[in-house]
Amino acid sequence: MIPDLKDKVVLVTGSSTGIGAAVARGFARNGAKVAVHYHSSRNEAEKVLADIKLHGGTAALFGADARSAKEIEDLVGAVHRYWGRVDVLVNNAGGLVKRAKLDEITEELYDEVLNLNVRSVVAGSRAAARLFRQQGKGNIINTTSIAARNGGRVGASLYAGAKAFVSTFTRNLAKEFAATGIRVNAVSPGVVLTPFHERFSTPEVLEEIRKTIPLERLGTPEETVGAFLFLASDQLSGYVTGQVIEVNGGQLMP
Repeated sequence: MIPDLKDKVVLVTGSSTGIGAAVARGFARNGAKVAVHYHSSRNEAEKVLADIKLHGGTAALFGADARSAKEIEDLVGAVHRYWGRVDVLVNNAGGLVKRAKLDEITEELYDEVLNLNVRSVVAGSRAAARLFRQQGKGNIINTTSIAARNGGRVGASLYAGAKAFVSTFTRNLAKEFAATGIRVNAVSPGVVLTPFHERFSTPEVLEEIRKTIPLERLGTPEETVGAFLFLASDQLSGYVTGQVIEVNGGQLMP
C-alpha cells in the first residue's frame, strides 16, 4: 500500500482492457478513487469496475471517444464533477489501429492514429492542467511505447511516430509546469501480452521478439503497474519529472 495514493482521484483513459485495466485495478488496491474510462468496450469496463468493487475499491465508469478532443476534455470535467477533484491523469488510451506500410497509409488512417494517440493526450493534459493549477498540484502520466525509440515493426510507423511525440511532449510539459506543482512523466512498456498483440502480432512474431529480451519472456499488464504507481506518488517520486520509465524486460536499455 502506498499511503499517499489513498483517496486520490485518478482518471485512467483506455482502462477497459490491457495495461489500462491493470493500472486502474492497481490504483484502486492502493485506496485511490478510480475513473475507469471506456469507449467501445463497455462490457469489459464493467468487469474492471466490478472487480475493483469486489475487492473493496472505489471506482466509477465514464465513457468517451478518445479521438475527440471535446469528449476527452468533457471526460476530465465529468470526473471532476463526480468526485470534486482530479489528482492524477493517466493518458493511456491509444492503439496501432492497423499495420500499414507507407504506400498504404490513407488520410483516414493518419487521422485515426494521430487522433487516438496524440490528440487524446494533448486534450486530456490541457484539461487536467487547468484543474491542477487551481489545486496547486497534480500528476500527468502518459503511456508511450518502446516503439517510440526503436520505430516498431514494419507497418507501425504512424503508431511509433505518435508515441515518440508522446515521449517528447511529456518532457516539454514537465518543463512548462515544473514551477506549478504539476509533475509530468511517462511509462514506456515493451512487448506486453495484451489484446493489442493478440490482434496485431502472430505467435511466431512474439516468439521471435521473446528471444531478444534478456529476461527471456514477454511482459504482463500487471508488471507495468508499479511504474505508474511510483510516478503518481509524491512521497515516492516527488523529485521526478520529465522522465520516461522503460518497462521492457531489458529489450531496450537506453
